[in-house]
Amino acid sequence: MKVRAYAKVNLALDVVRKRTDGYHELDMVMAPITLHDLIYIDKIDHGIEITTNNYRMPTDKRNIMYQVADILIQRYHIPYGVKIHIYKHIPTQAGLAGGSADGAAVLRAMNQMFHLGLSLEQLAEIGKEVGADIPFCIYEKMALVRGIGEKLEFIEHQFHCYLLLVKPKKGVSTKKCFGMLDLNNAIHPQVLELKEGIEKSDFKKIVNHLGNTLEAPSIDMVEDIEMIKKQFIELGFEGALMSGSGSCVFGMTQDINKLEKGYEFFKNKYYFVRKTQILHKEEEKYKKS
Repeated sequence: MKVRAYAKVNLALDVVRKRTDGYHELDMVMAPITLHDLIYIDKIDHGIEITTNNYRMPTDKRNIMYQVADILIQRYHIPYGVKIHIYKHIPTQAGLAGGSADGAAVLRAMNQMFHLGLSLEQLAEIGKEVGADIPFCIYEKMALVRGIGEKLEFIEHQFHCYLLLVKPKKGVSTKKCFGMLDLNNAIHPQVLELKEGIEKSDFKKIVNHLGNTLEAPSIDMVEDIEMIKKQFIELGFEGALMSGSGSCVFGMTQDINKLEKGYEFFKNKYYFVRKTQILHKEEEKYKKS
C-alpha cells in the first residue's frame, strides 16, 4: 500500500502559557500543504521493519512510525507485522511536522490494511499518545488547534495561495526552542483574527495576522531565519513566517510569478527550497507525487 504523509505549516502560533504539567498551552491555525513523504507499507509475518532514503532517520523504536505501528499491533492483537519504506521529502527540524505526518499516515494505512474499522477520532486519540501534532495530521484539514495540539476546530472555508518553503541547513530543536522562550516578553499573534480572515476570504487580513511566538528564540539559534523573512518581503511576497519551531520559513503569495521569482532567487542559496500550496484534498490536481 502506498500512502502520502502531508506536511503542515503554522499560519499562526501563540504560546499562551506554560502548564503545570510542563507542557505549553497553544493557540494555532495549522494548514496541511502539498509537500509530502511517500510511504510504502506491506504486511509481513512478524515484527516492524523500516527502511528509508534518509540516512539520518532512525529506523528502530525511536521512529514515530515504529511507535504507532507497535501500538496498533499490540492493542488490537494484529497477528502480523509491517514492513515500511519511506521516501523522505519533508526536512527534519523544520517545523513542518514531518515525523507526525509519517506517524499519522501509518495509522491510517494500518487501519485500512488490517480492517480495524477505527474512526478518525479514534486514530487521533491513539496518535496523541505518541506526538502532539499527529491528531491534526490524521485529518489533513485546516484547523484552529488548541491545548497541546489535541483540540481541533476545523476551518471549512478554503483559500488558495502559493507557498515557497526555504530552510537553512541548521535546524531547530523544538525542546530547546521552548526552553529558550521568554513568555514575559513574547509576541502573541491574534490567532482568531487570522482564522476570521480565512473564513472571509480576506487575504490581506490573513497576511497581516501571520505570527509565531516561537520565532524569537529560534532566530537566536538560527539567524538565517530572520534574513530569509526579510528577503521574502523584499521579493514582493505578501507575507513570510517561520513555521512551528523552525527553522523552515514560508513566503506566501497569490501571484505565481512572485512564487517563481522567489524560487529562482533562493534555490541555490539555502539547504531546502520547495514550491508548495495549501492542501485541499478533494482537488486531485493538488495530489501530485
